[in-house]
Amino acid sequence: MSELRFDGKVAIVTGAGNGLGKAYALLLGSRGAKVVVNDLGKSVKGEADGGSANPADLVVDEIKKAGGQAVANYDSVEFGDKIVKTAVDAFGTVDIVINNAGILRDVSFQKMSELDWDLIMKVHLKGAYSVTRAAWNIMRDKKYGRIINTGSSAGIYGSFGQVNYSAAKLGLWGFTQSLAKEGEKRNIRTNCIAPLAGTRMTATVMPAEVVEALKPDYVAPFVAFLAHESCPDNGGLYEVGAGYIARQRWQRTAGHQYAVKGLTPETIAQQWSKVNDFSTGATNPESNQEMMEIIMTNLEKVKEQASAAPAAPKSGLVSEGIFDMMKVFLARGEGKHLIPKVKSVFGFSITKAKGQKPALIYEIDLKNGQGDVHQRTPENPDAMFTMTDADFDKVCKGTLNPQIAFMQGKMKIKGNMAAATKFTPELFPPPTPENMAKYASAKM
Repeated sequence: MSELRFDGKVAIVTGAGNGLGKAYALLLGSRGAKVVVNDLGKSVKGEADGGSANPADLVVDEIKKAGGQAVANYDSVEFGDKIVKTAVDAFGTVDIVINNAGILRDVSFQKMSELDWDLIMKVHLKGAYSVTRAAWNIMRDKKYGRIINTGSSAGIYGSFGQVNYSAAKLGLWGFTQSLAKEGEKRNIRTNCIAPLAGTRMTATVMPAEVVEALKPDYVAPFVAFLAHESCPDNGGLYEVGAGYIARQRWQRTAGHQYAVKGLTPETIAQQWSKVNDFSTGATNPESNQEMMEIIMTNLEKVKEQASAAPAAPKSGLVSEGIFDMMKVFLARGEGKHLIPKVKSVFGFSITKAKGQKPALIYEIDLKNGQGDVHQRTPENPDAMFTMTDADFDKVCKGTLNPQIAFMQGKMKIKGNMAAATKFTPELFPPPTPENMAKYASAKM
């Protein structure tokens, strides 16, 4: 395999004066990237370290001595526009952003000050936002970008004495997920890493021999791969250290659908083991749409269970009884207010099962007179609906949203879509046993 190079690419690496950031900058620089080496030159707590030289300058010198191109930047990451300006002024553009800068303010939550919290959020979350935001439009315009955010195992699992740090790092994972979705169409790929390496920061919590063994150089190749144009991944979270790389993902139990009616803390407690059972039916969700689908499906089931079964009509289809109820409703003049509002004629083709030939065809006239219902094929309907008997029953009862039915392929519509949207379950009385009986007595 040929060497993965970065010739012509411009990379910003924040917090690149030491540790992981330095390793990233040196590796990218050795492979042709033009590198902006950002470092504020402060301690791991974000305080002045009293050094004689800014570490960013030392890294830049090392890159240049090896034949590469680099410039230093000394701004705080909260001023991301200044860092990006350095890249544009020196090299004309930005292709890669590695949000690596970080500080620690470790203290138990009981003793944590507001300053301890705010400084962590400012550097980790606000810093990543600020630098990325300043580079975002450049990447969008050129339809190319690679963004790597630095999370942490503390954000994934939590860590004693690091409530602030853990919260910020998990926030970066959400930041990554959303950026990945927004940038995908413009070839901007965003990933997040949870690295384990020996640095000034990990030296505060790890034994010296472990810090020495977990070299940043063992993480840098993976970050370079994520930053390369050939990397296909987007929106990933990876744990990496000492040559080990693994992708993380969420897992959801099958859960338990409780009956909404009569739901109490006690009924929840009775099935609590099912809510927490990962052994059977667990899934790995990738979007909030999946959860919405589960909720809506279960909600429909709950409503169906709460609805009484209608009396069986002569055709054997529930829909026939519903149309008869509608006919009586209109014949009594109770729906005359609908005519100026709807001004449409609807056709309904009802099947016993999806894909079968129509078993019933009805016309609902909400355009003329006081309205009417006929069992016939409409000559020129404004909108024609096709659905199964069971789904039509659900729509009329309000247990199946018409829009959801259409999107799920349970309802087909021909004709004027604007007119179709005017047919809603709210136009007619719901087909409850009481209403079916009320309008059956005067059936016409």
